[in-house]
Amino acid sequence: MEPIEALVALNLISGVGPIRTRHLLDHFGGDPVAILRASQSELDRVPGVGEQIAAGIARWETEVDLAGEMRRIQESGVTVLGFTEAEYPALLKQIYDPPPVLYVKGRLTPEDMQGVAVVGSRLTTSYGMEVARKLGYQLAFTGVSVVSGGARGADTAAHQGSLSAQGRTVAVLGTGIDRVFPVENRDLFGRIAECGALVTSFPFGRSADRGTFPSRNRIVAGMTLGTVVVEANLSSGALITANLANDYGRQVFAVPGRIDSPRSKGCHDLIKKGAKLCEGIEDILSEFEYRFPGSNRPEGESQQQEFPAITLNAAEQAVWDSLGRETLEVDLIIRGSGLPPSGVQVALFSLELKRLIRQLPGRRFERVSSEG
Repeated sequence: MEPIEALVALNLISGVGPIRTRHLLDHFGGDPVAILRASQSELDRVPGVGEQIAAGIARWETEVDLAGEMRRIQESGVTVLGFTEAEYPALLKQIYDPPPVLYVKGRLTPEDMQGVAVVGSRLTTSYGMEVARKLGYQLAFTGVSVVSGGARGADTAAHQGSLSAQGRTVAVLGTGIDRVFPVENRDLFGRIAECGALVTSFPFGRSADRGTFPSRNRIVAGMTLGTVVVEANLSSGALITANLANDYGRQVFAVPGRIDSPRSKGCHDLIKKGAKLCEGIEDILSEFEYRFPGSNRPEGESQQQEFPAITLNAAEQAVWDSLGRETLEVDLIIRGSGLPPSGVQVALFSLELKRLIRQLPGRRFERVSSEG
């Protein structure tokens, strides 16, 4: 038996869960196969396991259909990542109770390991939908992966915005990977699997219920640098995600809304408690400026360096190329790059954060030399 198969089996056993799995792995030297081969008396000695769970693990072969689950995984083209594997999201490994396994349809990339969560109410207003879609678009356009929960409302808008920008987005599901909830998002989930990834900690066949969504929320908060709450009332699940992000030491952002709207009260409460007020993508990207070290700048003209040392997305490259060695106003950059004005604004801001260009009076921009 392979270690990943053992982790899948443990994930199928009722009552084990991520915290007990961690205790078990600590006790058995990090070997999930050894857990399944252990006797009930050995398992009983592991702190926090207890007699009932130990008995369930000891008779796991009669409790779960591991062969059937592995067959479903293979036939569906799904990848399963164990949290001992290098491909498992690094930020998610840092939380107290990371899921033992993740089912992934599509693929996770290194860029996804530094994504930003955009979440909000299911019953959102047109304002909330517009803001979530805009933030999703602008983050993806800048090269930031957008992570959300695939729910109707703000989550759906954030995913749609990132796909419109031809960027990366990850939907974390509160169901098994074979279930679609909400049902109207079937086509959206198909597009996400093609351009990004669908992720869940639940095995095949698991339907959504009140217990699955908090588990989904901890993955959304745990695998991202920060969480942006677009719109939420005081009982919204989006606040659970924000509180988890805060517990994990991640940045929380909140978009302000109308003072007389119940659906803005959750965001306003977060701001009162110390969340960063978010009026646009600049408030998000500026918080993570440290991710773009100053050493990653293009070399001086004497080196005849045509391209920046760091990797740029297509929009940033187009703006960089249009600047050349000149100092240009925004209108000329738009004309030279062939990008829409909103795309140019996002790319300019991103290039400034990366210290590749600087803004001069009169909304003029120029490249930064190594001496600058």
